This record gives sequence, C-alpha cells and structure tokens, in this order.
Amino acid sequence: MADGQGEIYRVSGPVVIAEDLDAQMYDVVRVGNERLMGEVIEIEGNKTSIQVYEDTTGVKPGEPVENTGQPLSVELGPGLLSSIYDGLQRPLVDLEEESGAFISRGVDAPGVSRDKEWVFVAEVEEGDEVTKGDVLGTVEEKGRTHRILVPPNRSGTIDSIEEGEFTVDETVAILEDGTELSLMHEWPIREAREVMEKLNPEVPLITGQRILDALFPLAKGGVAAIPGGFGTGKTVTQQQLAKWSDADIIVYIGCGERGNEMTEVLDEVPELEDPWSEGKKLMERTVLIANTSNMPVAAREASIYTGITIAEYYRDQGYQVALMADSTSRWAEAMREISSRLEEMPGERGYPAYLASRLAQFYERAGRATPLGVDNPGSVSVIGAVSPPGGDFTEPVTQNTLRVIKTFWALDKDLAQKRHFPAISWIDSYSEYGNMLGDWFEDEVDGEWTGRIREVKDLLQEDERLQETVQLVGKDALPERQQLTLETARMVKEHFLQQNAFHDIDTFCSPEKTMDILKVVLDFGDMAEQSMEAGATLEEVMDVESKHMISNIKFEENYEELISDIRSQMEDDFQAATAPTQEVEA
Repeated sequence: MADGQGEIYRVSGPVVIAEDLDAQMYDVVRVGNERLMGEVIEIEGNKTSIQVYEDTTGVKPGEPVENTGQPLSVELGPGLLSSIYDGLQRPLVDLEEESGAFISRGVDAPGVSRDKEWVFVAEVEEGDEVTKGDVLGTVEEKGRTHRILVPPNRSGTIDSIEEGEFTVDETVAILEDGTELSLMHEWPIREAREVMEKLNPEVPLITGQRILDALFPLAKGGVAAIPGGFGTGKTVTQQQLAKWSDADIIVYIGCGERGNEMTEVLDEVPELEDPWSEGKKLMERTVLIANTSNMPVAAREASIYTGITIAEYYRDQGYQVALMADSTSRWAEAMREISSRLEEMPGERGYPAYLASRLAQFYERAGRATPLGVDNPGSVSVIGAVSPPGGDFTEPVTQNTLRVIKTFWALDKDLAQKRHFPAISWIDSYSEYGNMLGDWFEDEVDGEWTGRIREVKDLLQEDERLQETVQLVGKDALPERQQLTLETARMVKEHFLQQNAFHDIDTFCSPEKTMDILKVVLDFGDMAEQSMEAGATLEEVMDVESKHMISNIKFEENYEELISDIRSQMEDDFQAATAPTQEVEA
C-alpha cells in the first residue's frame, strides 16, 4: 500500500474497520474505491475504526483507505449566510445540480463558493502586528458586515495587504514569514474556538413568545431544551424561535428529523420576511443544516458540530447567534448506532456510556464572550429540541440534557390535546436565568416586571392546587374567592399564555405588550376581588363587558388604545357591580 494508506478489513453499516492505516484520532479518511468520506473514531493495534458519512453499500474488504491527515473541518468565510448544507457542510443546492434530488456517493462541493467575488476593505496596514482573531478587514454579506478574521493559529507582521474584489481562496494579505491569508479559513468542528473572556449571561434573548419571555426567559449565550413527545408542537415552537428571536444570526440544524418536517422548514424559511430587518428575508441571516433521518447516520452525528462551529465563527465577529438543534435525540440515536457497531459496552437503553459527556461538550460551547479581536461581545445561544419516546422525560437523553441546561421548556401532551399552544407546561418548566435578567427587564421594559411575574407564577401554582380539589368535589363546591382565583387563572392561560403562531399579529409579542396584557388580566382579578369584598357576587363580577374585551388585546397591533378603553370599562363595570350593595347599606 502507498504511504498513508491502509485497506478495508471489515464493513459494518456506517462503521468500517481498516488495517495498517497510519492515522490519528478524528483524522478524515477516504474509504474505498469511491473515496467515501469518513472519520477515525477508534484505534486499536493495527485496526482503525472509521465512521463513514455516506452509504457503505457495496464497499468491500480489501479496498483502499487513504488518510488525509486533517481533522474534519468546515470552511468559514463570506457566503455562509442563506446557505443550505448537509451535516458535512456540503451545499445541497450544488449537490442537487450535480447529482439530482438524491445525492450520489462520493459527490463533494466546497462549503463556500469559489466563484463569487467579495469587495474587501482592509482595516490593517503594512507593518501592523496581527494575531489570532484580529480583524484584517471587512466585506458586506447580505447587508451585514462580515469581519475577516486572522485564523486562530496565525500571527505576525503584515508584509502586504490589498483591497478590492476577491474570491474566498485568493490571497488578500501576506505576513512577513510568508504566510498567506485569504477571506476564508478552516476550523475543526470538534474543537471549540477560543475567546478572550467568557461573560455572564445578563441580556435576554427576546423570543416574542409570551410564556417564554415572561415566565421562563433565556439569556443570550444561554442554553435551553425543549423536550416533548410526538404532536406536542416541538418543531413549530423551534421554528417560531428561529423566526422571531432577536439574534443577529440564526443557525438551524435539522438533525435527524423526518424529511417532511425539514422540507417544511426549507420551503417556508426562504419566503419569510425578516421581522427585524425591513424589506429583507429571514434567510439572509440564516444558515440551514439539513441532515434528515434517511441520510447517513454518521453525518447526522457530525451535523451538530458543524452547526455549532459556524455559530462560534459569527460570535467571534461580535454577533449574537441563536442555534436551534432539532433534535438532539436523533443525534444521540446516531451515536448509539455507531457505538453498537463498534461493540462498545452499552449504557442505559443502549446509549453509549459517554452520552452525558458528549451532550455536555456540545452545550458548553454556548456562551456570551468577548472575542479575541473584536470589542463588542458576541454570543451563541443553544436551544436543543429533545424527542423522548412516548414523551417519557425519564429517558437518558432528556435526563442528561437536564444536567447541563439552565432553561427547561417542557411540552405537555395534555395541553396539546386541548389545542393550547405553545403547549409549554407552566408547572414543569423552569429558567435559572430569571433572577439574572430581572434587572434588565425592569430597566428596559417595565419597573414592575419582577413583581408581576412573581404574582402570576403564584396564581398559576394556586390554580394547580385548587384543580386537584375541583376534580374531587367540583368547582361549585369551592368558596367564591377560590372560584375567582380559578377564573383569573383561566384568563391568564387563555389571554396571556396561549399564543397563535399562525396569526399575523399574535405570532410575535414584544416584552412591552407582554407585560401590558399580563397587568390588565391581573388587575382585573384584583378589582373583581375588591368588588366581591364590597358585597358583589361572583356572577356579577364575572359577567361584565370588560372581561370579554381582554381577549382582543393580543390580536390588536395598536393595542394601547384598546387597553385604555378596557381599563375605563373595568372601573365602570366594577363600580356598577358594587353600587346596588352600597345603596342597600345606605
């Protein structure tokens, strides 16, 4: 065999065992006569285990295996935005042009186009000292400033630098030691990119979903999980977050989901208007990675690292990035299959024993940080969907995810069956960022934010306790005061927590509107209680006009006038409800 080559000893699905291959862990290799891409995942004696990222049907023992000597890497540079990749950063549009709707084995294409030219504007001069992460210059990408960074493993003095139009692989600068720098560099996907300093998550990621922003907020640079069984609206919830989060860049990873679900994303996202940039499409600040359940299992395992590496790259330019992984359960299943092919000792439910550490390594790459060469902080917020079989939250992927995330958005099957969406349980969900972000919401949105959120949480917990009694004795057996609590909680659920993702206005709710709706509902409950203390009956305070007006707030774009009318009507309604009692006392 030639230097750096071995030959196939055994084939077991996506795992190929090669012998006499000179390789190191995580080296990329080319397998068989068709030179299929693979990655070294285990070395034992003269046997090397390789996970192959393409279908291995027909690959036979004795065929050559060639080591490239390089780790699995992605190309980072202008041209990433608006791209649709598979799990290995192969652009699907280019692959379709080359091989049709079904990708042929061995087909490859560069991650960023070699044909498009970019107008490069230098920010350093000859003689300047540069080091890893420093900004060489900028190009405009989809209306955003794309900062061209010195690769993390390069530093020195600028010997020459040019401005003008360049493709990503053309040299724009040369260091004194002869190192050539272009608009693009590569980075191994399994290695986290270095930052200057990790920062505390002190700024919320605004999602436009009332229950999330108010009760269970996520910080920029934070980590969250959305577990839910089939039919609970998990995919729709993640798509809502991708559409409406106030992040600069969206990275959406369809990691092992069904083809029809990913097709919906691929069809819808390119047509969506960007709510944060007038006249632009959402796709212009989005990178899509589509690795569906019918694609090679090993590529599914790699896709999540491809996505997080692209997200880190934009964070290093000072951008706020939101990454959606749908779903980490399918990713874990890919690891389980590969582990079984390697005949490793299985852990709980057949998952590999290292499942917990792999999940932790992935989520730990999120965070808010000061980049190496950019002044303004950047962040990567990770939102991972989990698909527990049968909605069982005790299964290993959900439980190991819970150990590393700080925001838990639990999807409830009962709520989904009642057509209450988003079907996020206000009892089982939690956020550890709430206290950290309280000051921001009070300063930027409403000074009553923390107190009102505490008030509504107490109300929902009291409602949950009373519901147990109602199931035993019925609602009418409760005192009127407790019946009022149940009615106020029902209004919170219907008018505040429930949100229509398909309504042009209600699909997104600003924090200001979120708090205004909540305050109206809670104030209604307080005024109703005061009226009952003054002698009004429950029926009288519940059958008022203002109560029925509240349901319209979330569907009104210019809602401030409506709220003002409701508050005036509330005063009239409750004054009228207590007037007969006051006349009798007189």
